[in-house]
Amino acid sequence: MPASYKKEHPQEQYDWIIIGSGLSGISLAAILSKEGKKCLVLERHYTAGGYTHVFKRRDYEWDVGIHYVGEVHRKEKMLARLFRYITDGQLEWEEMDEVYDQIIFGKERFNYVKGTENFKEHLKTYFPDPEDQAAIDKYVAMIRAASHASKDLFSKRALPPLANRLFGNFISRKANSYSRKTTREVLETITKNEKLIGVLTGQYGDYGMPPAQSSFIMHALLAKHYLGGGSFPIGGSARIFETVEPVIEKSGGKVFTNASVEKIIVKNGKAVGVKMSDGKEILAPKVASSIGVHNTYLGLLKDEPKIDKFKQQLEGTEASSAHLCLYVGMKYTAKELNINKTNLWIYPDNFNHDENMANYLADPDNAEFPLVYISFPSVKDPDWENRYPGKSTLEIITLGDYGTFKKWEDSRWKKRGEDYDAYKEKISQRLLQVLFKYLPQLEGKIDYYELSTPLSTKHFVNYQKGEIYGLVHTPERFEQSMLNVHTPIKNLYLTGQDIVTCGIGGALSASMITAMGATKKNIMKKIIEATN
Repeated sequence: MPASYKKEHPQEQYDWIIIGSGLSGISLAAILSKEGKKCLVLERHYTAGGYTHVFKRRDYEWDVGIHYVGEVHRKEKMLARLFRYITDGQLEWEEMDEVYDQIIFGKERFNYVKGTENFKEHLKTYFPDPEDQAAIDKYVAMIRAASHASKDLFSKRALPPLANRLFGNFISRKANSYSRKTTREVLETITKNEKLIGVLTGQYGDYGMPPAQSSFIMHALLAKHYLGGGSFPIGGSARIFETVEPVIEKSGGKVFTNASVEKIIVKNGKAVGVKMSDGKEILAPKVASSIGVHNTYLGLLKDEPKIDKFKQQLEGTEASSAHLCLYVGMKYTAKELNINKTNLWIYPDNFNHDENMANYLADPDNAEFPLVYISFPSVKDPDWENRYPGKSTLEIITLGDYGTFKKWEDSRWKKRGEDYDAYKEKISQRLLQVLFKYLPQLEGKIDYYELSTPLSTKHFVNYQKGEIYGLVHTPERFEQSMLNVHTPIKNLYLTGQDIVTCGIGGALSASMITAMGATKKNIMKKIIEATN
Protein backbone atom coordinates (compact mmCIF):
# COMPACT_ATOMS: atom_id res chain seq x y z
CA MET A 1 0.00 0.00 0.00
CA PRO A 2 1.24 3.52 -0.73
CA ALA A 3 2.15 5.68 2.24
CA SER A 4 0.41 8.99 2.97
CA TYR A 5 2.68 12.02 3.03
CA LYS A 6 0.29 13.52 5.59
CA LYS A 7 1.27 10.79 8.05
CA GLU A 8 4.92 10.23 7.23
CA HIS A 9 7.65 11.81 5.11
CA PRO A 10 10.24 10.01 2.97
CA GLN A 11 13.34 9.49 5.12
CA GLU A 12 15.57 7.39 2.85
CA GLN A 13 17.84 8.33 -0.04
CA TYR A 14 16.43 7.59 -3.50
CA ASP A 15 18.04 7.30 -6.93
CA TRP A 16 15.01 8.81 -8.67
CA ILE A 17 12.08 11.04 -7.80
CA ILE A 18 9.12 10.50 -10.12
CA ILE A 19 6.31 13.07 -10.00
CA GLY A 20 2.89 11.55 -10.60
CA SER A 21 1.60 8.01 -10.06
CA GLY A 22 -0.32 7.60 -13.28
CA LEU A 23 0.52 4.64 -15.49
CA SER A 24 3.60 6.27 -17.04
CA GLY A 25 5.00 7.28 -13.64
CA ILE A 26 4.59 3.94 -11.91
CA SER A 27 5.69 2.03 -15.02
CA LEU A 28 8.88 4.10 -15.27
CA ALA A 29 9.53 3.40 -11.58
CA ALA A 30 9.02 -0.35 -12.13
CA ILE A 31 11.34 -0.43 -15.15
CA LEU A 32 14.02 1.50 -13.28
CA SER A 33 13.54 -0.78 -10.27
CA LYS A 34 14.50 -3.71 -12.46
CA GLU A 35 17.67 -1.75 -13.25
CA GLY A 36 18.42 -1.66 -9.51
CA LYS A 37 17.22 1.92 -9.00
CA LYS A 38 15.38 3.01 -5.88
CA CYS A 39 12.48 5.24 -6.92
CA LEU A 40 10.30 7.62 -4.91
CA VAL A 41 6.93 8.23 -6.59
CA LEU A 42 5.03 11.31 -5.39
CA GLU A 43 1.28 11.60 -5.98
CA ARG A 44 -0.60 14.78 -5.04
CA HIS A 45 -3.95 13.07 -4.51
CA TYR A 46 -5.14 10.67 -1.85
CA THR A 47 -5.29 7.74 -4.24
CA ALA A 48 -2.55 6.44 -6.53
CA GLY A 49 -2.79 5.26 -10.13
CA GLY A 50 -3.96 8.31 -12.07
CA TYR A 51 -6.52 7.27 -14.68
CA THR A 52 -6.09 3.63 -13.65
CA HIS A 53 -7.67 4.17 -10.23
CA VAL A 54 -11.24 3.28 -9.29
CA PHE A 55 -13.75 4.99 -7.03
CA LYS A 56 -16.60 3.58 -5.00
CA ARG A 57 -20.08 4.81 -4.06
CA ARG A 58 -22.86 2.89 -2.31
CA ASP A 59 -21.30 -0.53 -2.79
CA TYR A 60 -20.54 0.12 -6.48
CA GLU A 61 -17.16 0.56 -8.15
CA TRP A 62 -16.23 2.34 -11.37
CA ASP A 63 -13.02 2.53 -13.40
CA VAL A 64 -12.33 6.18 -14.19
CA GLY A 65 -10.06 5.82 -17.21
CA ILE A 66 -9.73 2.21 -18.35
CA HIS A 67 -12.56 1.06 -20.60
CA TYR A 68 -10.76 -1.43 -22.85
CA VAL A 69 -7.21 -2.06 -23.97
CA GLY A 70 -6.03 -3.61 -27.23
CA GLU A 71 -3.22 -6.10 -27.90
CA VAL A 72 -2.64 -7.11 -24.25
CA HIS A 73 -4.20 -10.54 -24.81
CA ARG A 74 -1.61 -11.34 -27.52
CA LYS A 75 1.57 -12.31 -25.70
CA GLU A 76 3.91 -11.44 -28.56
CA LYS A 77 2.76 -7.81 -28.72
CA MET A 78 4.99 -5.19 -27.09
CA LEU A 79 2.18 -3.78 -24.97
CA ALA A 80 1.47 -7.22 -23.52
CA ARG A 81 5.19 -7.72 -22.85
CA LEU A 82 5.43 -4.35 -21.10
CA PHE A 83 2.55 -5.14 -18.78
CA ARG A 84 4.04 -8.55 -17.93
CA TYR A 85 7.40 -6.89 -17.27
CA ILE A 86 6.21 -4.14 -14.94
CA THR A 87 3.86 -6.45 -13.00
CA ASP A 88 6.03 -9.59 -12.91
CA GLY A 89 3.22 -11.28 -14.81
CA GLN A 90 0.67 -10.75 -12.04
CA LEU A 91 -1.86 -8.72 -14.06
CA GLU A 92 -4.46 -10.77 -15.94
CA TRP A 93 -6.76 -9.72 -18.77
CA GLU A 94 -10.17 -10.83 -19.99
CA GLU A 95 -10.96 -10.56 -23.70
CA MET A 96 -14.11 -8.77 -24.81
CA ASP A 97 -16.67 -10.13 -27.25
CA GLU A 98 -16.03 -10.73 -30.95
CA VAL A 99 -17.79 -7.41 -31.58
CA TYR A 100 -15.78 -5.05 -29.40
CA ASP A 101 -17.25 -1.76 -30.68
CA GLN A 102 -20.59 -0.95 -32.26
CA ILE A 103 -20.77 2.33 -34.19
CA ILE A 104 -24.28 3.84 -34.29
CA PHE A 105 -25.59 6.68 -36.44
CA GLY A 106 -29.28 7.20 -35.82
CA LYS A 107 -30.87 3.84 -36.62
CA GLU A 108 -27.88 2.42 -38.49
CA ARG A 109 -25.43 0.15 -36.63
CA PHE A 110 -21.97 -1.00 -37.74
CA ASN A 111 -20.03 -3.68 -35.87
CA TYR A 112 -16.27 -3.71 -35.43
CA VAL A 113 -15.29 -7.39 -35.34
CA LYS A 114 -11.93 -8.47 -33.90
CA GLY A 115 -9.25 -9.80 -36.24
CA THR A 116 -7.97 -7.81 -39.22
CA GLU A 117 -9.58 -9.97 -41.91
CA ASN A 118 -12.81 -10.31 -39.92
CA PHE A 119 -12.88 -6.55 -39.45
CA LYS A 120 -12.53 -5.92 -43.19
CA GLU A 121 -14.93 -8.60 -44.37
CA HIS A 122 -17.66 -7.67 -41.91
CA LEU A 123 -17.34 -3.99 -42.73
CA LYS A 124 -17.72 -4.82 -46.39
CA THR A 125 -21.18 -6.28 -45.71
CA TYR A 126 -22.35 -2.73 -44.96
CA PHE A 127 -20.62 -1.32 -48.05
CA PRO A 128 -21.22 -3.64 -51.03
CA ASP A 129 -19.98 -1.15 -53.65
CA PRO A 130 -16.63 -2.41 -55.09
CA GLU A 131 -15.06 1.05 -54.72
CA ASP A 132 -15.97 1.16 -51.03
CA GLN A 133 -14.64 -2.34 -50.49
CA ALA A 134 -11.36 -1.43 -52.16
CA ALA A 135 -11.20 1.65 -49.93
CA ILE A 136 -11.63 -0.53 -46.83
CA ASP A 137 -8.67 -2.68 -47.89
CA LYS A 138 -6.56 0.43 -48.54
CA TYR A 139 -7.59 1.91 -45.20
CA VAL A 140 -6.46 -1.10 -43.18
CA ALA A 141 -3.18 -1.22 -45.09
CA MET A 142 -2.61 2.47 -44.40
CA ILE A 143 -3.28 2.34 -40.65
CA ARG A 144 -0.94 -0.63 -40.37
CA ALA A 145 1.79 1.19 -42.32
CA ALA A 146 1.38 4.40 -40.31
CA SER A 147 1.40 2.50 -37.03
CA HIS A 148 4.61 0.74 -38.01
CA ALA A 149 6.24 4.03 -39.06
CA SER A 150 5.32 5.65 -35.76
CA LYS A 151 8.02 3.64 -33.99
CA ASP A 152 10.65 5.89 -35.56
CA LEU A 153 8.70 9.03 -34.66
CA PHE A 154 8.66 8.07 -31.00
CA SER A 155 12.10 6.51 -30.78
CA LYS A 156 13.60 9.90 -31.67
CA ARG A 157 11.96 11.25 -28.49
CA ALA A 158 14.62 9.38 -26.51
CA LEU A 159 17.52 11.01 -28.37
CA PRO A 160 19.60 13.68 -26.60
CA PRO A 161 18.73 17.20 -27.83
CA LEU A 162 21.73 17.61 -30.17
CA ALA A 163 21.24 14.20 -31.82
CA ASN A 164 17.54 14.97 -32.15
CA ARG A 165 18.23 18.23 -33.94
CA LEU A 166 20.75 16.61 -36.28
CA PHE A 167 19.02 13.33 -37.07
CA GLY A 168 15.46 13.49 -35.70
CA ASN A 169 13.69 14.50 -38.90
CA PHE A 170 15.65 11.99 -40.95
CA ILE A 171 14.78 9.17 -38.55
CA SER A 172 11.08 10.06 -38.52
CA ARG A 173 10.73 11.07 -42.18
CA LYS A 174 8.36 8.21 -43.06
CA ALA A 175 6.21 8.77 -39.99
CA ASN A 176 6.09 12.49 -40.78
CA SER A 177 4.32 11.73 -44.06
CA TYR A 178 1.41 10.40 -41.97
CA SER A 179 1.59 12.69 -38.94
CA ARG A 180 1.54 15.93 -40.95
CA LYS A 181 -1.84 15.22 -42.53
CA THR A 182 -5.26 15.15 -40.88
CA THR A 183 -7.29 11.96 -40.72
CA ARG A 184 -9.87 13.37 -43.12
CA GLU A 185 -7.21 14.47 -45.61
CA VAL A 186 -5.82 10.94 -45.76
CA LEU A 187 -9.18 9.18 -45.92
CA GLU A 188 -10.39 11.46 -48.69
CA THR A 189 -7.54 10.14 -50.86
CA ILE A 190 -9.14 6.69 -50.78
CA THR A 191 -12.88 7.45 -50.65
CA LYS A 192 -15.42 10.25 -51.07
CA ASN A 193 -18.11 8.25 -49.29
CA GLU A 194 -19.04 10.34 -46.22
CA LYS A 195 -20.75 7.39 -44.57
CA LEU A 196 -17.67 5.22 -44.92
CA ILE A 197 -15.41 7.96 -43.53
CA GLY A 198 -17.79 8.39 -40.60
CA VAL A 199 -17.83 4.68 -39.81
CA LEU A 200 -14.07 4.24 -40.17
CA THR A 201 -13.49 7.09 -37.71
CA GLY A 202 -16.13 5.89 -35.27
CA GLN A 203 -13.61 5.59 -32.43
CA TYR A 204 -12.34 9.17 -32.61
CA GLY A 205 -13.57 9.75 -29.07
CA ASP A 206 -10.67 7.59 -27.88
CA TYR A 207 -8.34 10.49 -28.72
CA GLY A 208 -10.88 13.31 -28.62
CA MET A 209 -10.57 14.96 -32.04
CA PRO A 210 -12.80 14.65 -35.12
CA PRO A 211 -11.23 13.67 -38.48
CA ALA A 212 -10.60 17.13 -39.96
CA GLN A 213 -8.57 18.14 -36.90
CA SER A 214 -6.70 15.02 -35.80
CA SER A 215 -3.36 13.84 -37.11
CA PHE A 216 -3.76 10.68 -39.16
CA ILE A 217 -0.95 8.96 -37.28
CA MET A 218 -2.92 9.30 -34.04
CA HIS A 219 -5.98 7.78 -35.66
CA ALA A 220 -3.93 5.01 -37.23
CA LEU A 221 -2.30 4.07 -33.93
CA LEU A 222 -5.66 3.89 -32.18
CA ALA A 223 -7.47 1.96 -34.91
CA LYS A 224 -4.60 -0.50 -35.37
CA HIS A 225 -4.41 -0.97 -31.59
CA TYR A 226 -7.94 -2.44 -31.54
CA LEU A 227 -7.93 -4.49 -34.75
CA GLY A 228 -7.35 -7.61 -32.66
CA GLY A 229 -10.16 -6.71 -30.26
CA GLY A 230 -10.10 -5.41 -26.72
CA SER A 231 -9.53 -6.67 -23.18
CA PHE A 232 -10.21 -5.57 -19.61
CA PRO A 233 -8.14 -6.12 -16.44
CA ILE A 234 -9.50 -8.93 -14.30
CA GLY A 235 -10.35 -7.47 -10.92
CA GLY A 236 -10.80 -3.97 -12.36
CA SER A 237 -8.27 -1.33 -13.36
CA ALA A 238 -7.12 -0.88 -9.76
CA ARG A 239 -5.26 -4.15 -10.29
CA ILE A 240 -2.76 -2.28 -12.47
CA PHE A 241 -1.35 -0.23 -9.60
CA GLU A 242 -1.73 -3.15 -7.18
CA THR A 243 0.49 -5.34 -9.37
CA VAL A 244 3.05 -2.65 -10.27
CA GLU A 245 3.66 -1.31 -6.76
CA PRO A 246 5.38 -4.49 -5.45
CA VAL A 247 7.86 -4.32 -8.35
CA ILE A 248 8.73 -0.72 -7.39
CA GLU A 249 9.21 -1.79 -3.77
CA LYS A 250 11.52 -4.71 -4.64
CA SER A 251 14.46 -2.34 -5.04
CA GLY A 252 13.49 -0.22 -2.03
CA GLY A 253 11.21 2.18 -3.90
CA LYS A 254 8.09 3.74 -2.40
CA VAL A 255 4.89 5.47 -3.51
CA PHE A 256 3.52 8.36 -1.45
CA THR A 257 0.03 9.84 -1.85
CA ASN A 258 -1.11 13.26 -0.56
CA ALA A 259 2.38 14.36 -1.67
CA SER A 260 2.02 17.62 -3.56
CA VAL A 261 5.16 18.88 -5.32
CA GLU A 262 5.44 22.68 -5.50
CA LYS A 263 8.54 22.96 -7.70
CA ILE A 264 11.47 21.08 -9.15
CA ILE A 265 14.70 22.25 -7.54
CA VAL A 266 17.29 23.31 -10.11
CA LYS A 267 20.88 24.21 -9.17
CA ASN A 268 23.54 25.13 -11.71
CA GLY A 269 21.31 23.96 -14.56
CA LYS A 270 20.76 20.56 -12.97
CA ALA A 271 17.67 19.02 -11.31
CA VAL A 272 18.58 17.95 -7.79
CA GLY A 273 15.20 17.21 -6.23
CA VAL A 274 11.79 18.68 -5.44
CA LYS A 275 10.26 21.13 -3.02
CA MET A 276 6.99 19.97 -1.50
CA SER A 277 3.98 22.19 -0.83
CA ASP A 278 4.83 22.11 2.90
CA GLY A 279 8.29 23.52 2.16
CA LYS A 280 10.20 20.27 2.68
CA GLU A 281 12.92 19.53 0.14
CA ILE A 282 13.57 16.00 -1.07
CA LEU A 283 16.79 15.47 -3.03
CA ALA A 284 17.73 12.83 -5.59
CA PRO A 285 20.25 12.52 -8.46
CA LYS A 286 17.51 12.25 -11.11
CA VAL A 287 13.95 13.52 -11.45
CA ALA A 288 11.19 12.57 -13.90
CA SER A 289 7.82 14.22 -14.41
CA SER A 290 4.81 12.25 -15.62
CA ILE A 291 2.23 14.98 -15.03
CA GLY A 292 2.22 16.53 -18.52
CA VAL A 293 4.31 19.22 -20.16
CA HIS A 294 1.94 22.04 -19.19
CA ASN A 295 2.05 21.16 -15.50
CA THR A 296 5.79 20.56 -15.63
CA TYR A 297 7.04 23.57 -17.59
CA LEU A 298 4.38 26.13 -16.65
CA GLY A 299 3.95 24.89 -13.10
CA LEU A 300 6.87 23.13 -11.47
CA LEU A 301 9.45 25.07 -13.56
CA LYS A 302 7.63 28.37 -13.95
CA ASP A 303 10.55 30.38 -12.53
CA GLU A 304 13.26 28.53 -14.48
CA PRO A 305 14.63 30.72 -17.33
CA LYS A 306 16.25 27.79 -19.16
CA ILE A 307 12.87 26.62 -20.41
CA ASP A 308 11.49 30.02 -21.48
CA LYS A 309 11.46 28.88 -25.11
CA PHE A 310 9.22 25.93 -24.26
CA LYS A 311 6.96 28.14 -22.16
CA GLN A 312 6.31 30.29 -25.22
CA GLN A 313 5.53 27.20 -27.31
CA LEU A 314 3.15 25.88 -24.68
CA GLU A 315 1.19 29.12 -24.43
CA GLY A 316 0.10 28.54 -28.02
CA THR A 317 -0.59 24.83 -27.61
CA GLU A 318 -4.14 23.70 -26.99
CA ALA A 319 -5.21 21.05 -24.53
CA SER A 320 -7.18 18.03 -25.75
CA SER A 321 -10.91 17.65 -25.28
CA ALA A 322 -12.55 17.63 -21.89
CA HIS A 323 -15.19 15.02 -21.12
CA LEU A 324 -18.28 14.28 -19.07
CA CYS A 325 -18.86 10.84 -17.58
CA LEU A 326 -22.05 9.53 -16.00
CA TYR A 327 -21.35 6.62 -13.65
CA VAL A 328 -24.39 4.38 -13.29
CA GLY A 329 -25.14 1.56 -10.83
CA MET A 330 -27.96 -1.01 -11.03
CA LYS A 331 -29.13 -3.70 -8.61
CA TYR A 332 -29.36 -6.32 -11.35
CA THR A 333 -26.98 -8.77 -12.95
CA ALA A 334 -25.81 -8.37 -16.54
CA LYS A 335 -27.93 -11.36 -17.53
CA GLU A 336 -31.04 -9.81 -15.98
CA LEU A 337 -30.32 -6.55 -17.80
CA ASN A 338 -29.41 -8.26 -21.10
CA ILE A 339 -26.19 -6.29 -21.56
CA ASN A 340 -22.87 -7.53 -22.92
CA LYS A 341 -19.23 -6.45 -23.29
CA THR A 342 -19.61 -4.54 -26.56
CA ASN A 343 -18.95 -0.79 -26.34
CA LEU A 344 -21.50 1.49 -27.98
CA TRP A 345 -20.44 4.60 -29.91
CA ILE A 346 -23.57 6.66 -30.54
CA TYR A 347 -23.62 9.61 -32.96
CA PRO A 348 -26.26 11.96 -34.40
CA ASP A 349 -27.84 10.89 -37.67
CA ASN A 350 -25.05 12.61 -39.57
CA PHE A 351 -21.85 10.87 -40.67
CA ASN A 352 -19.73 14.03 -40.58
CA HIS A 353 -18.13 14.06 -37.13
CA ASP A 354 -16.68 17.55 -37.55
CA GLU A 355 -20.10 19.01 -38.29
CA ASN A 356 -21.57 17.23 -35.27
CA MET A 357 -18.82 18.64 -33.07
CA ALA A 358 -19.23 22.18 -34.42
CA ASN A 359 -23.01 22.07 -33.90
CA TYR A 360 -22.54 20.94 -30.30
CA LEU A 361 -19.89 23.53 -29.40
CA ALA A 362 -22.12 26.26 -30.84
CA ASP A 363 -24.97 25.29 -28.49
CA PRO A 364 -23.89 22.65 -25.94
CA ASP A 365 -27.10 22.95 -23.89
CA ASN A 366 -29.45 22.15 -26.77
CA ALA A 367 -27.59 20.53 -29.67
CA GLU A 368 -27.20 16.76 -29.82
CA PHE A 369 -24.13 15.36 -28.14
CA PRO A 370 -21.45 14.88 -30.84
CA LEU A 371 -20.86 11.39 -29.46
CA VAL A 372 -22.01 9.24 -26.58
CA TYR A 373 -19.87 6.28 -25.56
CA ILE A 374 -21.36 3.56 -23.35
CA SER A 375 -19.16 0.99 -21.62
CA PHE A 376 -20.11 -1.91 -19.34
CA PRO A 377 -17.14 -2.53 -17.01
CA SER A 378 -18.96 -4.93 -14.69
CA VAL A 379 -19.68 -7.23 -17.64
CA LYS A 380 -16.10 -7.07 -18.91
CA ASP A 381 -14.60 -8.13 -15.56
CA PRO A 382 -15.14 -11.85 -14.73
CA ASP A 383 -14.24 -11.14 -11.10
CA TRP A 384 -16.97 -8.53 -10.71
CA GLU A 385 -19.62 -10.94 -9.49
CA ASN A 386 -17.30 -12.13 -6.70
CA ARG A 387 -16.92 -8.57 -5.42
CA TYR A 388 -20.35 -7.12 -6.14
CA PRO A 389 -22.89 -9.96 -6.50
CA GLY A 390 -26.23 -9.05 -8.02
CA LYS A 391 -25.08 -5.63 -9.27
CA SER A 392 -23.97 -4.04 -12.53
CA THR A 393 -22.40 -0.78 -13.62
CA LEU A 394 -22.06 1.19 -16.81
CA GLU A 395 -20.43 4.45 -17.84
CA ILE A 396 -21.79 7.01 -20.30
CA ILE A 397 -19.19 9.40 -21.69
CA THR A 398 -19.42 12.40 -23.97
CA LEU A 399 -17.07 15.22 -24.90
CA GLY A 400 -17.41 18.37 -22.84
CA ASP A 401 -16.60 22.05 -23.26
CA TYR A 402 -14.54 23.40 -20.35
CA GLY A 403 -15.84 26.90 -21.06
CA THR A 404 -19.33 25.79 -20.06
CA PHE A 405 -18.04 25.07 -16.54
CA LYS A 406 -15.55 27.91 -16.22
CA LYS A 407 -17.77 30.00 -13.93
CA TRP A 408 -17.48 27.32 -11.26
CA GLU A 409 -13.73 26.71 -11.60
CA ASP A 410 -12.83 28.53 -8.38
CA SER A 411 -15.30 26.53 -6.28
CA ARG A 412 -14.41 23.45 -4.26
CA TRP A 413 -15.12 19.86 -5.20
CA LYS A 414 -18.45 18.66 -3.76
CA LYS A 415 -19.22 22.29 -2.76
CA ARG A 416 -19.77 24.05 -6.08
CA GLY A 417 -23.30 25.22 -5.35
CA GLU A 418 -26.91 24.41 -6.19
CA ASP A 419 -26.74 25.88 -9.69
CA TYR A 420 -23.81 23.61 -10.55
CA ASP A 421 -25.63 20.57 -9.17
CA ALA A 422 -28.74 21.49 -11.12
CA TYR A 423 -26.74 21.85 -14.33
CA LYS A 424 -25.12 18.46 -13.74
CA GLU A 425 -28.55 16.92 -13.21
CA LYS A 426 -29.78 18.37 -16.50
CA ILE A 427 -26.84 16.81 -18.35
CA SER A 428 -27.28 13.51 -16.49
CA GLN A 429 -30.91 13.28 -17.60
CA ARG A 430 -29.94 14.02 -21.20
CA LEU A 431 -27.35 11.21 -21.13
CA LEU A 432 -29.83 8.82 -19.52
CA GLN A 433 -32.33 9.52 -22.30
CA VAL A 434 -29.70 8.48 -24.86
CA LEU A 435 -29.09 5.31 -22.82
CA PHE A 436 -32.79 4.42 -22.67
CA LYS A 437 -33.23 5.10 -26.38
CA TYR A 438 -30.72 2.41 -27.30
CA LEU A 439 -31.10 0.15 -24.26
CA PRO A 440 -34.77 0.60 -23.30
CA GLN A 441 -34.68 -2.41 -20.97
CA LEU A 442 -32.61 -0.37 -18.51
CA GLU A 443 -35.27 2.29 -17.92
CA GLY A 444 -36.53 2.05 -14.36
CA LYS A 445 -33.53 -0.07 -13.32
CA ILE A 446 -31.15 2.72 -12.28
CA ASP A 447 -30.20 2.66 -8.58
CA TYR A 448 -27.48 5.33 -8.53
CA TYR A 449 -25.77 7.76 -10.89
CA GLU A 450 -23.13 10.46 -10.56
CA LEU A 451 -21.75 12.82 -13.18
CA SER A 452 -18.12 13.91 -13.41
CA THR A 453 -17.36 17.11 -15.29
CA PRO A 454 -14.18 18.75 -16.63
CA LEU A 455 -13.86 20.36 -13.17
CA SER A 456 -13.75 16.88 -11.64
CA THR A 457 -10.92 15.96 -14.00
CA LYS A 458 -9.09 19.18 -13.16
CA HIS A 459 -9.43 18.44 -9.44
CA PHE A 460 -8.22 14.85 -9.56
CA VAL A 461 -5.72 14.85 -12.43
CA ASN A 462 -4.63 18.50 -12.31
CA TYR A 463 -5.15 19.13 -16.01
CA GLN A 464 -5.99 22.83 -16.12
CA LYS A 465 -8.86 22.64 -18.62
CA GLY A 466 -10.15 19.25 -17.57
CA GLU A 467 -8.59 17.61 -20.59
CA ILE A 468 -8.37 13.83 -20.61
CA TYR A 469 -5.75 13.25 -23.32
CA GLY A 470 -3.08 15.87 -22.56
CA LEU A 471 -2.12 17.93 -25.59
CA VAL A 472 -4.28 17.98 -28.71
CA HIS A 473 -3.34 15.37 -31.32
CA THR A 474 -3.19 17.70 -34.29
CA PRO A 475 -0.53 17.43 -37.01
CA GLU A 476 1.23 20.38 -35.36
CA ARG A 477 1.51 18.53 -32.04
CA PHE A 478 3.83 15.94 -33.55
CA GLU A 479 6.20 18.69 -34.69
CA GLN A 480 6.80 20.05 -31.18
CA SER A 481 10.46 19.90 -30.15
CA MET A 482 9.58 20.18 -26.47
CA LEU A 483 7.86 16.78 -26.48
CA ASN A 484 11.01 14.91 -25.67
CA VAL A 485 12.35 12.66 -22.92
CA HIS A 486 15.23 15.07 -22.38
CA THR A 487 14.65 18.59 -21.07
CA PRO A 488 16.96 21.64 -21.04
CA ILE A 489 17.52 20.82 -17.37
CA LYS A 490 20.18 18.18 -16.83
CA ASN A 491 18.96 15.06 -14.99
CA LEU A 492 15.30 16.06 -15.49
CA TYR A 493 13.24 13.85 -17.79
CA LEU A 494 9.68 13.77 -19.10
CA THR A 495 7.41 10.79 -19.49
CA GLY A 496 3.70 10.29 -20.08
CA GLN A 497 1.19 10.59 -22.89
CA ASP A 498 2.40 14.04 -23.97
CA ILE A 499 5.70 12.70 -25.31
CA VAL A 500 4.06 9.82 -27.22
CA THR A 501 0.28 9.67 -27.63
CA CYS A 502 -2.74 9.43 -25.40
CA GLY A 503 -4.19 6.42 -23.66
CA ILE A 504 -2.84 3.33 -21.96
CA GLY A 505 -0.60 2.36 -24.86
CA GLY A 506 0.88 5.84 -25.11
CA ALA A 507 1.52 6.19 -21.38
CA LEU A 508 3.08 2.74 -21.05
CA SER A 509 5.23 3.15 -24.15
CA ALA A 510 6.39 6.53 -22.88
CA SER A 511 7.72 4.95 -19.70
CA MET A 512 9.89 2.59 -21.72
CA ILE A 513 11.11 5.39 -24.01
CA THR A 514 11.99 7.58 -21.01
CA ALA A 515 13.85 4.71 -19.36
CA MET A 516 15.84 4.13 -22.55
CA GLY A 517 16.68 7.80 -22.98
CA ALA A 518 17.66 8.30 -19.35
CA THR A 519 19.70 5.13 -18.86
CA LYS A 520 21.11 4.91 -22.42
CA LYS A 521 20.32 1.19 -22.31
CA ASN A 522 18.32 -0.95 -24.74
CA ILE A 523 15.43 -1.46 -22.34
CA MET A 524 13.18 -2.73 -25.11
CA LYS A 525 15.55 -5.60 -25.81
CA LYS A 526 15.66 -6.46 -22.12
CA ILE A 527 11.88 -6.50 -21.93
CA ILE A 528 11.57 -8.76 -24.97
CA GLU A 529 14.18 -11.18 -23.63
CA ALA A 530 12.57 -11.25 -20.18
CA THR A 531 9.07 -11.92 -21.54
CA ASN A 532 9.80 -14.57 -24.18
